[in-house]
Amino acid sequence: MIVFDSRPERLTLADGTTLAYHRRPGARPGVVFLGGFTSDMTGAKATTLDAWCRERGQAFVRFDYSGHGASSGQFADGTIGRWAEEAVAVLDQLTEGPQILVGSSMGAWLMLLTALARPERIAGLLGLACAVDFTGYLLWDRLDERLRDRLRRERVISLPSAYGEPYIIALNLIEEAQRHRLLDRAELPIHAPVRLIHGMGDADVPWRISLDVARKLASPDVRVILVKDGEHTLSRDQDLRLLTRTLGEMLGGR
Repeated sequence: MIVFDSRPERLTLADGTTLAYHRRPGARPGVVFLGGFTSDMTGAKATTLDAWCRERGQAFVRFDYSGHGASSGQFADGTIGRWAEEAVAVLDQLTEGPQILVGSSMGAWLMLLTALARPERIAGLLGLACAVDFTGYLLWDRLDERLRDRLRRERVISLPSAYGEPYIIALNLIEEAQRHRLLDRAELPIHAPVRLIHGMGDADVPWRISLDVARKLASPDVRVILVKDGEHTLSRDQDLRLLTRTLGEMLGGR
C-alpha cells in the first residue's frame, strides 16, 4: 500500500468551491489524473501514478471533483459539465505546458471534454474503462419505470453500488449530461496520441465503448488495449503495471 503523508492543498474556484489536490513538480509533459464517478484521489490508480511519477521526476497532479473526497460541495449537486469545468480549471491553474491526461471511467469522459476545451495543452490522453456518455446506458437505461418515476418526483435517489457506498443519482446529472454526449458526434477533433485500456470483463461499461470512441477520434495515433480478464476498476497489480507501462511509452520511454 502506498502512503502519502502530506495533506492536500486547495484550489478555490470563482464560485467559492474548493478542490483538494496533490501536485508534484517535475519534468514535462506533466501528468494529470482524473478519477471516476464517486471516486477520490486516494485510490490505487491515482496513488500508483503519483509514486511512479515521483520516482521518475515527472510532474503530476491528482485532485477531487466537487462533492468527492476532500473537496467541498455536495455530490448530488454535481454534473458532467461542472466536473469538466473543474478539470479545465485544474489544468489552467495548477499545470504548465503540455500535459498527458489520464482518466478513469467517468474521468475518461471528462478527460475528452477537457481535451476538446484546451487542445493546445494536450500531449496525450490515456483512458481506462472509458465511460463516455455513461449517464444514459449505465444510469437512466438501467432504471425501471418505477425508479424513473421516483427520480422525477424526488429529483435525487440512492441506488446500491457494487463498489461500497450507494450511488446518489440526481435527475439534474442525467439531464445536464445530454449537453456533453460525445458518441452522438460525427467526429471528436482531438489530434493528440490516445490510448484506451478496457477490461473485457467490465460489467459496468461495455468495452465496445472504447472502440466507439476510438473511431470518433480525429487523431491517427489511437490504440485500444483490451484486457481479456480485466474488470471495471482495472486496479489489480497487473492492471496497474499495464497503466504505468503504457504511460511510460507515451512519455517516450522515460
